[in-house]
Amino acid sequence: MMIIMRADATQEEISAVVERVEANGLRAHLSRGEERTIIGAIGDGRPINRDQFLILPGVDRIVPISRPYKIASREFSPHNTVFPLDGVEIGGEGVVIIAGPCSVESREQTLEIAQAVKEAGAHALRGGAYKPRTSPYSFQGLGEKGLEILAEAREVTGLPIVTEVMSPELVPLVARYADVLQIGARNMQNYALLHAAGESMRPVVVKRGMSATVEELLMAAEYVLSHGNRRVILCERGIRTFETSTRNTTDINAVPVLKALSHLPVVLDPSHSTGNWEYVTAIARAAVAAGADGLMVEVHTHPDQALSDGGQSLKPERFAEMVRQVRAIARAIGRDVARSQHTQPVLQGAAP
Repeated sequence: MMIIMRADATQEEISAVVERVEANGLRAHLSRGEERTIIGAIGDGRPINRDQFLILPGVDRIVPISRPYKIASREFSPHNTVFPLDGVEIGGEGVVIIAGPCSVESREQTLEIAQAVKEAGAHALRGGAYKPRTSPYSFQGLGEKGLEILAEAREVTGLPIVTEVMSPELVPLVARYADVLQIGARNMQNYALLHAAGESMRPVVVKRGMSATVEELLMAAEYVLSHGNRRVILCERGIRTFETSTRNTTDINAVPVLKALSHLPVVLDPSHSTGNWEYVTAIARAAVAAGADGLMVEVHTHPDQALSDGGQSLKPERFAEMVRQVRAIARAIGRDVARSQHTQPVLQGAAP
């Protein structure tokens, strides 16, 4: 349930309500708006006497939350969640672009790609140091060495780092290097990992599982949010269907649906959702037109030599063209590609 405080409620009155919530074995989650404070009282579903809260000073009313995902719902927070990431706003008016290689393969490869995506307009660098692969014989990543390379790329380019974490025990290590933790599709319902990521208080990207519903994605995000970590990004990356012409089926519907159901930022990964570089730019345009707050795109200077997912990776020049087209789409719907201290000037030939 949500306890709506009066506009003139004092901090002492708010604290008293929080104490009463916790005394009932519930978790209190505060959402401070411009006009009033909302206290979410989240528990395990056991009945609670609401009258004990209504009589407290400063309380206006109590509203039940009908969704199974409480903190992630628009009922809990009607305003979009927006948070800064090293000079750029996630979830704001500007479209944020996260780009880089599927896997960190070497220092030279990563630094070259990092510089290329920065020059093209990326706001953050993605790259996998730990890679969950279907085959145990496929390249599994460089581990901590890969994290060290990513940290060097950040030092050289200034781009914040987004990288995947695969197990709860790796969270402290990855969080030492990364600016944003990524929960991959295969781990979306790894609840111990979601708990650990939430406790890290790092921003977290939660990718939709290969066969997960929108509600299941939001419930996964709820695990992270339940620890007071509000910097969560939802990522649509295609779902598994009977169609075989693409790697996955891009659920463009998920973008407006998630924006309607939740206040959390929504990004789309057109690389994994298609599995083919030829379709990536078209799906990136569609995502922005549908209202996505950002994109996660795989880029490689030599896709034919990539140790993982080369077929879905854009070459730097194609990525730069994608950014130009995405900017044009964003402006057509009253938005723009986000500006940050790391974003390069618009390249020659870009849309004005």
